[in-house]
Amino acid sequence: MKYTFLLYSNPADFANVTPEDMEREKQVYGAYIGALQEAGVFVATDWLQPVETATTVSTEDGKTRIQDGPFAATRETLGGYFIIEAPSLDVALAWAKKCPAAQFGKVEVRASAMGA
Repeated sequence: MKYTFLLYSNPADFANVTPEDMEREKQVYGAYIGALQEAGVFVATDWLQPVETATTVSTEDGKTRIQDGPFAATRETLGGYFIIEAPSLDVALAWAKKCPAAQFGKVEVRASAMGA
């Protein structure tokens, strides 16, 4: 079964991040990706551009609306994702707990609706 980890954090928490801090974060995430790969569960990952770059498309009463920015104004925003292949939700949750994003934000875990 494929599971997607949606990584949420508050962009304000990163306002004062230095290049050195960013390099450390890259190393932490690199180690996590390496552990996922070594365990044979890694499928994909990516960081997303800041929420300010988002465009939201919706249709209401047959009219399409294109809106700059995210759909909802919230403090926490979706910043990236991981997709893993795991035999059960318990295994996926164990990996989600190890995700660096869980230390400063939230990791939402969802099973694939298409099965594998």
